[in-house]
Amino acid sequence: MKKIIVLLVCAVLISSCASKKDIIYYQGIDEMNLENLTEIQPEFEIQVNDVLQVSIKTLNPDSAIPFNKMAGGGGMMGGGGGAFPGLIQLMGYLVDKNGDIELPFVGKVKVSGLSLQESEELIKSKLLSYLKDPYVSVRLLNYKYTVQGEVTVPGTYETFDPNLTLIQALGNAGDLRINGERHNILVIRTLNNERIVKRIDLTDPNWMNSPFYFIKQNDVIYVQPNKPRVTSSGYIGNVGTLLSVASILLSTVVLITSR
Repeated sequence: MKKIIVLLVCAVLISSCASKKDIIYYQGIDEMNLENLTEIQPEFEIQVNDVLQVSIKTLNPDSAIPFNKMAGGGGMMGGGGGAFPGLIQLMGYLVDKNGDIELPFVGKVKVSGLSLQESEELIKSKLLSYLKDPYVSVRLLNYKYTVQGEVTVPGTYETFDPNLTLIQALGNAGDLRINGERHNILVIRTLNNERIVKRIDLTDPNWMNSPFYFIKQNDVIYVQPNKPRVTSSGYIGNVGTLLSVASILLSTVVLITSR
């Protein structure tokens, strides 16, 4: 009986061990060639439910005031994404289900599917009937992504950085917990109303040469639990608890057999 208990404890200890290959990121990165970032960076496209800040200026500042939703409001945002969600909605133009925004005097402008630069050119062309040499700046106010699963701080995050990488997104969430599955990070991406699923192996740096090196707005990043975490989620909560049970059983056997 003693041998059985000892073998049980040994089996638990062996099964709970993780190798470096399961934990360490970017294995073999020293031997690989990383692509130029401009080659893998996906083009940004405005989507339905995006909130855009449209800033219109001219040589005569007063003439542009009626065309701006909130004149002079750009300085109120501060540095932190998501700090003023109500203010963001107030300052910005929501892209409706048809892909349009509605500007003062100009009316509806279809911007979905366009890059920010393309939307600036389109709005500028429509303003030429009202203003002389208008300058148009378009920014995304609600660039957001969601991180779920085995990370330190899961949640939905907002950022003003359109070049945020997957590494930075996971870093903002406090990185993976030790029980996170590093070989199988799930990314769900919406492009042109279609959802694309990609699985990333953080231990293999080859993913850094793919378009998924950068995240896009509305990405969902899910870190699934590894096998030991799944195994320990049953009646016995973790390896420590199992060892305690095994220790009690071993002590009981010793007391019984010593009599």
